[in-house]
Amino acid sequence: MIYHLRCGGLAALRPWEGIMDILVNVVLPLSLAIIMFSLGIGLTMADFRRVAERGWVFAVGALCQLVLLPVVAYLVILTFGLTGALATGVMLIALCPGGVTSNVVTRLAKGDVALSVSLTALISLVSIFTVPVMIGWAVVHFMGEDAPDISVTTLALAMFLLTMLPVILGMVLRHFATPLADRIEPVLIKLASALFVLIILAAIASNWTLLTENVAKLGPALLSLNVVTMLAGLLIAGALGLTWAERKTISIEVGIQNGSLGITLAPLIVGVSGGIPTIGLPSALYGVIMYVTAIPFVLWLRSRKS
Repeated sequence: MIYHLRCGGLAALRPWEGIMDILVNVVLPLSLAIIMFSLGIGLTMADFRRVAERGWVFAVGALCQLVLLPVVAYLVILTFGLTGALATGVMLIALCPGGVTSNVVTRLAKGDVALSVSLTALISLVSIFTVPVMIGWAVVHFMGEDAPDISVTTLALAMFLLTMLPVILGMVLRHFATPLADRIEPVLIKLASALFVLIILAAIASNWTLLTENVAKLGPALLSLNVVTMLAGLLIAGALGLTWAERKTISIEVGIQNGSLGITLAPLIVGVSGGIPTIGLPSALYGVIMYVTAIPFVLWLRSRKS
């Protein structure tokens, strides 16, 4: 009887495992590529020229993204006593650049959309180098003897193929077929958003037991990371004399991260081919939290003139 129950249980699990394998190995990378392709479609070389012309503003946003966010994440990890793979996962989402979502939220908040898109694109380029190096440090620091072996070169190559190559292809399409790019951009953004929601749900479902055991600590930690970084970005940009639109943009860019990238990189980091590992759980949960906090935050930003 026990044998049959076990066999039935295993048989029942196999379709779910197969679905998860497809999500991790096919749908997840495809979703990220579509997200980054839709970002590239909205970019032109003029956007990068504007960055050069507004170097100081861009530098403030870049430093908040590349320095402030990981520092706050590290302090949050210490404050909430996170350890092991969960601590590494929190650092991973902090190291990821902003995604297309940050551009959409910036538009809703009446921020500087051109600055938002340029920051997202260029930080995505820089992250090809920063994420592999920093996550290599994080897994050793937080996971100790359980740390997986990471090839910085392999991870950097994967990030290039998953992020910058689709952006470049999107820009090429925009340059040579602008009318087509204008028609498909809204469709791609909606498709990418739908796929992102699917991936988040799959990541949470596959780690449900772990999530329920740690949500009391992980949830407040990620909420703190999200709220503190958005407010800190707003205050720092204000202290440095940036315009209200620029301050809103930098705040959103620091607080809205590319959760799909974190979930996609998680299996590559730990070297698994099936399922979404524990390291990817904070990215999935952050993907939910940042939407929950973004709505009231955007309403508050829109209600203020400066």
